[in-house]
Amino acid sequence: MNVQNKNIVVTGGGSGMGRELTLLLLKKGATVAIVDINEANLAATKELAGNKKDKISTHVANIADKTAVENLYKEIIAVHKNVDILFNNAGIIQPFVKVNDLDFSAIERVMNVNFYGLLYMTKTFLPHLLQRPEAHIVNTSSMGGFLPVPGQALYGASKAAVKLLTEALYSELLNTNVKVTVVFPGAINTNITSNSGVNIPAGNTAEAKQQEQKMKPLAADKAAQMIVNGVEKNKLHVYVGSDSSMMNKLYRFVPKYAINFIAKQMQSLLK
Repeated sequence: MNVQNKNIVVTGGGSGMGRELTLLLLKKGATVAIVDINEANLAATKELAGNKKDKISTHVANIADKTAVENLYKEIIAVHKNVDILFNNAGIIQPFVKVNDLDFSAIERVMNVNFYGLLYMTKTFLPHLLQRPEAHIVNTSSMGGFLPVPGQALYGASKAAVKLLTEALYSELLNTNVKVTVVFPGAINTNITSNSGVNIPAGNTAEAKQQEQKMKPLAADKAAQMIVNGVEKNKLHVYVGSDSSMMNKLYRFVPKYAINFIAKQMQSLLK
């Protein structure tokens, strides 16, 4: 599906991958409604749009609130009349702690944003998308959605739920005009940690930074290019980054080895 001249909604559009997706979509000739809980971040993204500002609208909303999402839908339709593509990109991580030490409040927050927020957006916009000549739903899962990462178990569970939900949507919508894509980013250079209100555990900062250098996170603009390219090719699965692609293959063939490998990589964050 070519994104040119399409009306597109991007959640989490105030920063990181959402911001880069927005700027790329604008560059390719789309009109974009960006959604974020942070109004200042939305304004910053719009400022970066330069001479494309007239092709962007900003919408402050908490996607984890079902009523807020329903109101958001009305707001976006009032501005753009129609929506052709929905990028469910918004997401947060959990504190870097094991399940035994994770508060239920943190668990609920992660599930509410990553899974229920995405579900609310999908359920609210899908009836409209089904009425469009062609449409697309793009859901962001994670490498952690198919490969367990210690210290991010609930984050991974939320993203695994996104994976299965999206694949089920694909099968349910096979004979419709709505295409479906699920995205699996690996290590991407974004500010998701600070945006999630998560701090690196005290005493592990230096080791964590060394580990990050080894992982060589992919630039967010490069990630956006891979995602949009996959959407325009109507791919079901888009693995973003060489780490995501490699670990997908490794986990399929030698799952226990892959799990142990990731566990070792995460040691510096879980001491």
